[in-house]
Amino acid sequence: MDLLRYIGNRIRELRQAYGGEGGLSQEALAKHLDVTPNTVSRWETATYKPDINDLEKLSRFFGVSILELFPRLEAGENEPMAALLRTARDLPDDDIRELQKYAEFRKARSIYSRPQPGRKPKVS
Repeated sequence: MDLLRYIGNRIRELRQAYGGEGGLSQEALAKHLDVTPNTVSRWETATYKPDINDLEKLSRFFGVSILELFPRLEAGENEPMAALLRTARDLPDDDIRELQKYAEFRKARSIYSRPQPGRKPKVS
Protein backbone atom coordinates (compact mmCIF):
# COMPACT_ATOMS: atom_id res chain seq x y z
CA MET A 1 0.00 0.00 0.00
CA ASP A 2 1.43 3.38 -0.90
CA LEU A 3 1.79 6.18 1.64
CA LEU A 4 -1.17 8.24 0.41
CA ARG A 5 -3.54 5.26 0.63
CA TYR A 6 -2.22 4.40 4.08
CA ILE A 7 -2.86 7.94 5.29
CA GLY A 8 -6.34 7.93 3.75
CA ASN A 9 -7.18 4.67 5.51
CA ARG A 10 -5.91 6.04 8.84
CA ILE A 11 -8.04 9.18 8.47
CA ARG A 12 -11.09 6.99 7.77
CA GLU A 13 -10.31 4.69 10.72
CA LEU A 14 -9.89 7.61 13.12
CA ARG A 15 -13.06 9.29 11.85
CA GLN A 16 -15.14 6.13 12.12
CA ALA A 17 -13.83 5.37 15.62
CA TYR A 18 -14.31 8.92 16.89
CA GLY A 19 -16.76 9.30 19.75
CA GLY A 20 -17.98 5.71 19.81
CA GLU A 21 -21.12 4.55 17.99
CA GLY A 22 -20.90 5.17 14.27
CA GLY A 23 -18.06 7.61 14.57
CA LEU A 24 -18.05 10.97 12.87
CA SER A 25 -19.41 11.73 9.41
CA GLN A 26 -17.19 13.18 6.71
CA GLU A 27 -19.42 16.27 6.81
CA ALA A 28 -18.91 16.76 10.55
CA LEU A 29 -15.16 16.28 10.30
CA ALA A 30 -15.00 18.70 7.38
CA LYS A 31 -16.86 21.31 9.41
CA HIS A 32 -14.41 20.97 12.33
CA LEU A 33 -11.42 21.31 9.97
CA ASP A 34 -12.95 24.09 7.84
CA VAL A 35 -12.73 22.09 4.61
CA THR A 36 -15.41 20.66 2.33
CA PRO A 37 -16.84 17.18 2.86
CA ASN A 38 -15.63 16.35 -0.63
CA THR A 39 -12.07 17.12 0.49
CA VAL A 40 -12.32 14.67 3.40
CA SER A 41 -13.72 12.03 1.03
CA ARG A 42 -10.88 12.56 -1.41
CA TRP A 43 -8.27 12.35 1.37
CA GLU A 44 -9.75 9.03 2.45
CA THR A 45 -9.76 7.62 -1.08
CA ALA A 46 -6.24 8.96 -1.78
CA THR A 47 -7.54 11.13 -4.60
CA TYR A 48 -6.26 14.28 -2.86
CA LYS A 49 -3.06 14.55 -0.87
CA PRO A 50 -3.64 16.41 2.40
CA ASP A 51 -0.86 18.87 3.06
CA ILE A 52 1.23 18.65 6.20
CA ASN A 53 -0.83 21.37 7.90
CA ASP A 54 -4.01 19.38 7.21
CA LEU A 55 -2.36 16.34 8.81
CA GLU A 56 -1.43 18.39 11.85
CA LYS A 57 -5.03 19.64 12.18
CA LEU A 58 -6.30 16.07 11.89
CA SER A 59 -3.88 14.79 14.52
CA ARG A 60 -4.80 17.57 16.94
CA PHE A 61 -8.53 17.08 16.33
CA PHE A 62 -8.33 13.34 16.97
CA GLY A 63 -5.87 13.79 19.84
CA VAL A 64 -3.20 11.53 18.36
CA SER A 65 0.40 12.01 17.34
CA ILE A 66 0.76 13.12 13.74
CA LEU A 67 2.94 10.03 13.31
CA GLU A 68 -0.18 7.89 13.92
CA LEU A 69 -1.20 8.83 10.37
CA PHE A 70 1.95 7.22 8.93
CA PRO A 71 3.21 3.64 8.77
CA ARG A 72 5.47 2.78 11.69
CA LEU A 73 9.14 3.28 10.97
CA GLU A 74 11.96 1.77 12.99
CA ALA A 75 14.51 4.16 14.35
CA GLY A 76 17.70 3.52 16.21
CA GLU A 77 18.91 5.80 18.98
CA ASN A 78 21.95 7.89 18.23
CA GLU A 79 24.03 10.48 20.05
CA PRO A 80 22.05 13.57 18.93
CA MET A 81 18.88 11.86 20.17
CA ALA A 82 20.50 11.05 23.50
CA ALA A 83 21.64 14.69 23.80
CA LEU A 84 18.13 15.91 23.08
CA LEU A 85 16.71 13.62 25.76
CA ARG A 86 19.27 14.80 28.31
CA THR A 87 18.45 18.43 27.50
CA ALA A 88 14.69 17.95 27.65
CA ARG A 89 14.70 15.86 30.82
CA ASP A 90 14.19 18.82 33.18
CA LEU A 91 11.70 20.79 31.12
CA PRO A 92 8.17 21.35 32.46
CA ASP A 93 5.53 18.89 31.19
CA ASP A 94 3.88 21.49 28.93
CA ASP A 95 7.22 22.23 27.24
CA ILE A 96 7.90 18.52 26.77
CA ARG A 97 4.49 18.01 25.14
CA GLU A 98 5.12 20.98 22.82
CA LEU A 99 8.61 19.69 21.98
CA GLN A 100 7.12 16.27 21.24
CA LYS A 101 4.48 17.75 18.91
CA TYR A 102 7.16 19.78 17.13
CA ALA A 103 9.39 16.74 16.68
CA GLU A 104 6.45 14.65 15.44
CA PHE A 105 5.47 17.39 12.98
CA ARG A 106 9.03 17.60 11.62
CA LYS A 107 9.25 13.81 11.32
CA ALA A 108 5.91 13.64 9.52
CA ARG A 109 6.93 16.45 7.18
CA SER A 110 10.16 14.65 6.28
CA ILE A 111 8.29 11.39 5.61
CA TYR A 112 5.52 13.11 3.71
CA SER A 113 7.72 15.19 1.43
CA ARG A 114 9.73 12.25 0.10
CA PRO A 115 8.98 11.52 -3.55
CA GLN A 116 6.54 8.63 -3.91
CA PRO A 117 7.59 5.71 -6.13
CA GLY A 118 5.96 5.99 -9.53
CA ARG A 119 4.94 9.63 -9.03
CA LYS A 120 6.54 12.55 -10.76
CA PRO A 121 7.71 15.30 -8.41
CA LYS A 122 5.75 18.57 -8.56
CA VAL A 123 7.35 21.31 -10.58
CA SER A 124 6.99 24.75 -9.02
